[in-house]
Amino acid sequence: MLLKINPHTPPQRLIDRVVKILDQGGVIAYPTDTYYGVGCDIMNKKAISRIYQIRQRKKTKPFSFVCSDLKNISHYAKVSNYAYKTMRRLLPGPYTFILEGSRQVPKMMLTKRKTAGIRVPDQAICIRLVKGLGRPILSTSAKSPDNTDLFDPSLIHDYFGKRIDAVIDGGIVPGEPSSVISLIDDEPKVIRKGLGDVSSFE
Repeated sequence: MLLKINPHTPPQRLIDRVVKILDQGGVIAYPTDTYYGVGCDIMNKKAISRIYQIRQRKKTKPFSFVCSDLKNISHYAKVSNYAYKTMRRLLPGPYTFILEGSRQVPKMMLTKRKTAGIRVPDQAICIRLVKGLGRPILSTSAKSPDNTDLFDPSLIHDYFGKRIDAVIDGGIVPGEPSSVISLIDDEPKVIRKGLGDVSSFE
């Protein structure tokens, strides 16, 4: 199913429709402020396993996930005062922050060191989906087998076919990765330079 949703003012009835798919264990493709993402409810192990198969990824490499805001992040990660101030300054935006996960996060979403990559994209559709679901949504970029990122929702729909339950057409996205910053032990470390400005960490 290809569903066109206005990226600036997403109609609630369409958000509710996609939330229902996520709540029932569905897998979706959705726009972020970087790439189109493939995601599901992070509390649904079957749906997460489906995404590992779709992305042909080893289960030793956890995916990051999207939260709706800083308060939401604090349920799923241990947030120090420093981390809170840092994220408040930069979110929502094209950043993935590495934090120590809380007990709320399923083990398969954490690394061996119990860390998780967490995003709050500056994109209304995915934020509204997380709020509607009441739980974070897994986030991995939509890629073809040769690891090429897919930007066009209709191409994503054609490529994945029935392996994905819904593809949201939210228009054009930047097509560049987020900056990844570790905030473990309050020692900021730039893991990857992407769209977000990381000059304050260097």
